[in-house]
Parts: sequence; structure tokens; C-alpha cells
Amino acid sequence: MVTTDARLIALDWGTSALRAWLLDADGAVLDERATKQGVMQVTDGDFAGTYDTLVSDWTAAHGPLPALACGMIGSRGGWAEAAYVDTPADPATLAEQLTEITTDHGPLSIVPGVMQRGGDGRLADVMRGEETQVLGALASRPELAEDSWLVLPGTHAKWVAVRDGRLSSFTTYMTGELYAVLSEHSILGRPAAEAGDSQDDEAFTLGITTARDTGDAGGVSALFSARSRMLAGELAAGATLSYLSGLLIGEELRSVFATGQTRPALCLIGDEALCVRYRAALACFDLADVTTLADAARLGLWQIACAAGLLDKD
Repeated sequence: MVTTDARLIALDWGTSALRAWLLDADGAVLDERATKQGVMQVTDGDFAGTYDTLVSDWTAAHGPLPALACGMIGSRGGWAEAAYVDTPADPATLAEQLTEITTDHGPLSIVPGVMQRGGDGRLADVMRGEETQVLGALASRPELAEDSWLVLPGTHAKWVAVRDGRLSSFTTYMTGELYAVLSEHSILGRPAAEAGDSQDDEAFTLGITTARDTGDAGGVSALFSARSRMLAGELAAGATLSYLSGLLIGEELRSVFATGQTRPALCLIGDEALCVRYRAALACFDLADVTTLADAARLGLWQIACAAGLLDKD
């Protein structure tokens, strides 16, 4: 029996994971699921087959449904490339540039990424997926819309400046990827690999404050101390990766705050454990009043779907 409660399939389809929600007319979740079928894990690029497996029971129960996806599924290596829109960006801007795919389960639209053009002291930068989380965060926390920084920690951490309800500008920090490379493929990771890595909060904090206090030299100048402090007996071998993590996150924050500009309201978005680490790091920079959102992609997809009129097309 086909029912009509569902109005939208929302997907956050990233590099390593795929999350999907079945939403009703108010954006409430009727069902949800998650798989490891990120863009890089889809065999032979069979995105249509992966999507079919994911949603076929939903559309069997509710009929063909409009769907909206964000993330790397819209990259050159994804299902269909969705062109970037320039900053500043808001739900209406993104809604105007959706890329639509025809599927057996109804139309699937892909949210474009956002590009920041170089100039005026800024480097060119891009994002895919984070823009949707930002818009979801603003829908959840309207007080952030006027002037705020939204921080999305991760492999490629994003610091997003929001002005007047729009994604104004942003900077990417490769903190997570640098940690992975240094811990797995450099001399800095060997002591913990041999002794057994142990989470050490004191070592993590020491790494943060060390990077913070490097001043103009920058935290890169202190990277080798992850080894030299261990050899000098100041760090246990198993704590060196906690220290290295602190150094890298601390350097990210040091470089953000080095300009001395006014710090607006700040919100962390993403994995809870990683946000906890960033909150601890921010406290070392005298920033304790920081809010956190565990996830905002679903809310952002709903905002864009409404702006695009997708719910009116079925």
C-alpha cells in the first residue's frame, strides 16, 4: 500500500559515508539510515545502483519522491558534477543552481559546492557539503545569522564567516589530514606505534599551548618537539600523538587568531568527540563561550529543498 506521508529524501553523500533521511511535510524524520557507501567506496561508480538499494523500499511504500543530496556526490568523481556557486551564498543561491538527475525513484537534485574566489587578501577555496551544514546550523540557531564563525572540524577543517544570514567567506585547514600523514608516515608517529598510543589529555593541552605560544615563528617550527620532548623525557612515548594532535589544532587556532580581529559568536559543527577536543583547544585561547551542533546537514537540505520548491513538484 502506497502512503503519502513522505515528501523528501535527503542525502548527505560524502567521500567515506552516506546518510539518508526520509522526511515528511514538516521536515520531521520518518526513517533514516547510514552506510559506508561513500563516493570512494561505491564499486565501479555504480551510484544509481547504490541509490536504488538505499531507497527502493521507501519509494515502494510512498511512491516516487523528490530527493536532494549534498557532498562529494556532486564532485567530478561523483554521480554528476554540480558546478560551484560563488560566495556569498544562502539557500536561495544554492537552490537556483541544483543539478538534477533522473532516477527510477523520482528526480534527484544535487546541491552545488561553494567557491571563494581569490583576491582581497584571500586565497581561492572550495567546499562541498559543509555549505549545507552551515545553512542547517543557521536554521537551528538563528542568533548566529547576523555575525558568527561556524567551525567544522575534520580532515579538512572549515572556518566559515557568516554575515547577514549568508555564507560570506571561509578558510580550509588541512589539520586532520596532516595529523594522519605525520602520525602514519613520519618519524613523529613511530614512538606511539612502538609503545602503543594512549590518549593523554595533558599532552594534548601541552601541544595546544606550545603552538599557541610560538608567536610569529608558527606552530610548524615546533613539530619536531613531538619527538625531542619524548627523547628528553618530557613526554611518554605513547602520549606523543596526543601532543602532536594538540600542536596541529593549536596551530590552526593560532593562525586564525593571529590577525587580532574581533571574535564573533562561535559554533562548532560535527563529530561530538572532535568538537570536544576543539572546545578544549579554544579554552586555551580564552574562548569558553562556544556552542556545539552535532549535525546540521539534514536541516540544511530541508532549507534548500524548500527554497527550490522541491516539495511542490510531486
